[in-house]
Amino acid sequence: MPLNHYQKILIINTFGIGDVLFTTPMIANLKQAMPHCEIGFVANARTAEIMRHHPDIADVFVYERDEFKEAGRRSKIELWRKASALINAIRSKRYDAVIDLSMNSQSGLFMRWAGIRERIGYDFKGRGRFLTRKIPLKGFNDKHVVEYYLDLLRCMGIKPQLLPMSFPLSEGEHSWAEQIFKEHRIEAKRAIAVVPGGGASWGNDAELKRWPASNFAELAHKFVEKFKVQIILIGSVSDGPFAQGIQARLQGQTLDLTGQTTLGQSAAIFARCRCVVANDGGPLHMAVAAGAKTVSIFGPVDPRVYGPYPGSGHTVITSHIACQPCYRRFRMAQCDHRNCLKLLTVQQVLNCAEQIF
Repeated sequence: MPLNHYQKILIINTFGIGDVLFTTPMIANLKQAMPHCEIGFVANARTAEIMRHHPDIADVFVYERDEFKEAGRRSKIELWRKASALINAIRSKRYDAVIDLSMNSQSGLFMRWAGIRERIGYDFKGRGRFLTRKIPLKGFNDKHVVEYYLDLLRCMGIKPQLLPMSFPLSEGEHSWAEQIFKEHRIEAKRAIAVVPGGGASWGNDAELKRWPASNFAELAHKFVEKFKVQIILIGSVSDGPFAQGIQARLQGQTLDLTGQTTLGQSAAIFARCRCVVANDGGPLHMAVAAGAKTVSIFGPVDPRVYGPYPGSGHTVITSHIACQPCYRRFRMAQCDHRNCLKLLTVQQVLNCAEQIF
């Protein structure tokens, strides 16, 4: 189909924060190639917040996989009603094409039922059977996820450019962050945001991506002691215990916003800080997309595939042990030691972070 025939395009990405932000260079490329095109987005309930503020996204639909599973357990009729509501909402928009990043055959079937004739995505483990244009995929392994996503644009005749990620912020979010800095007398040039949690999309395995909280506490202490900075703690409600440990080490000399911010408010805080120190996870990519400098700690995951994009202005720290990375092509290798994070010392991270100061 010629590019000028695409009037409406839907993108599906129901994964975590980082994955959704990895989609933003694709959105920018679509608008550059087809300024007239209207773009819709299917996200999960948490990441929908990001896309609702995106200036190039006209409509946002929410798909929560767990809610659909729960509905199916209760009743097939309830599941069908829930699926029909989503399908009908999408059908009413009359999309010409869908770029499906879900790697889920159910999603492809739903989009077929929604009347979208051109369905573009990955054929991963045979799950692309309902797609009309597909790229064979064994997993993300040899380049950044952003670049894998951009490959799908070539199926539409678009030669993509390597554009940066973006996190659109509202005036209200900017004003809120500015007020926080004023109220607490925080100087942007001395502010360091520390995110000791993250990795929530991994569920119960999130701890596999997290450097020990006690190390974050000691690192924050050394930052304050050596560079006279001001520490801001950011995270979800479940990250509260990590923040408490850091507060205790610094005797309360931090601003703890854990569990008190929306995603947009967190990103607005990141954008004002001198740098953001975080584990591999969604908050890291929020900081990158918001334009902040970052220091990130990677364990089992390959930063070449899932790290800051683009990499300039960011410091990625790993322990460089022989078995790292052990998460490849969506699978975690069996490991009895998890030394990739345990062996990474506070001093090593401090030494790597010094270049920012």
